[in-house]
Formats: sequence, C-alpha cells, structure tokens
Amino acid sequence: MSKPTDTHTTHREVELLDTLRSLGGSARTAALAEALSVSEETVRRTVKALAKTGIVHRVHGGVYLANTDATSPVISRLEKHATEKTLIASTAAGLIPNGACVFLDVGSTTAFVAEALRNHSDLTVVTNGLHPAQSLMRRNGNTVWLAGGELREVEAGTFGNTALDFVGRFNIDMAVLSIDGIDPASGFLLAGAAEAELARAVVSRAKRSLVVADHSKFGQTAPIVACPPDAIDMLVTDVPLAPLYRKCMADWDIETVVARKPRKG
Repeated sequence: MSKPTDTHTTHREVELLDTLRSLGGSARTAALAEALSVSEETVRRTVKALAKTGIVHRVHGGVYLANTDATSPVISRLEKHATEKTLIASTAAGLIPNGACVFLDVGSTTAFVAEALRNHSDLTVVTNGLHPAQSLMRRNGNTVWLAGGELREVEAGTFGNTALDFVGRFNIDMAVLSIDGIDPASGFLLAGAAEAELARAVVSRAKRSLVVADHSKFGQTAPIVACPPDAIDMLVTDVPLAPLYRKCMADWDIETVVARKPRKG
C-alpha cells in the first residue's frame, strides 16, 4: 500500500498539472504558488518530482509541460543569461515606485522584472504578456490589466488592434520593454512587426520608457525598429557600455544604468 504522503503528493501533482494546463502550458513558479495557495518551495518540490517523470521541464523560475513546444522563444529565452536578467530586473524594479501604472511587455527580461516587482504594492499593471500577469495578479493590492487580442503561443502574449486600443486607455507612468537587438545606427530592434507596433504605441503614451537588455543584445540584429531611439528615457543593462554605444546613448539622450550585484554584508 502507498503511504498517505504519497497519495497527498500525487494529488498535488495532478492539481499542479491541471493549473499549468489552464495557464497555457507554462508558468512562473510564483504564479503556480499563488494559484494553488501554497508556498513556492512546495511548487518547486512538486515540479522536481514531475520533472523526473518527464511530464514537465523546469526552467529558471518556471516550468512548462513536456508537450509544449520547447523551442518557443518565451520558454527558451527564460533560461538564457538568467543571472544577468535577474540582476537587471532587480535594478529596474527599484526605479518603479509603489502605486505606479506600469506597462510590461512579453519579453523574457521583462518577465524577470515582473518577478522583481512582486514586493511592490498598489501597482496598476498593464500588460499583453501572460507571464507578467501571472506573476503580479493578487499581490499587495496590485491591479493587473491583461490586454485582449490575438493570443500568440510563441510570445505567450496578445497582439493586434484590440491590444493597441486597450493600452491607449491607460495613463502609463513607466513602460518596461525588452528588445531583440541594439544597433548603433537604428537603435532598439525587434523581430516581430506586431510587437514593434505595440511598443511604439506604448512609448508614445508613457511618461517614461525603460529598455531592459543584457550584454548579448548589443550588436544583435533584427528586422524592425521598435521605436525612435530618442523616445526611450533609460536603459538598464548588466555591463558598462562600449564607447560606441555610450556615444549612441548620449546622442539619443538615454540615461544608462548598469546593474550591480548587491554587496555582501
């Protein structure tokens, strides 16, 4: 006979899998803990057991079903440069005050920013991304608004005219954007036309616009300019800029913040 704890664990695994499916097949650990009303450590233990069976796969700070497309950028990018993105996210979150109206896009670095904002209070969060919405809903008096529109699996977010109209209703204090590349001539680049269109709409409404990008994005190319580079107010990255990019940011009047590891002790 199975031990009672085995039955309890099996029930919890089934419950977690059902919740994961309801969230589209992937979710942050924090979002699962919130949905299941358990601790994040309990979720991690349950996910670890499920991962051993091959039913799910773990990524930094999250999990996805094994039958979910593992090549999906929103999943695979969460694993890349996770340490740097965590550092950038912590610094970016420190620039956002409690009570602010903040827009968070679908980028992987922005997903880390959402995690870093979990101790903030009374935020109005406007997003077209499932990951930020999952991370911040029902937290510390926050109100989360998820844009409607076409839900796309690759980005785990919504796009189209409905999403564009939706963000136009808000008085956004800070827009937080991830990008696919930074070019010294064209500025901030994105791979998707719909994502770039939404970025331009948000930047035009926000009081301040913040790009979060790790060192790997400098010199990377992508086909579409996200927005005029001088429309961005601040860049948070993980390394000091090379002279060429320092000059670019100065020409575009963009303040650059280099995230630093907190000192021990």
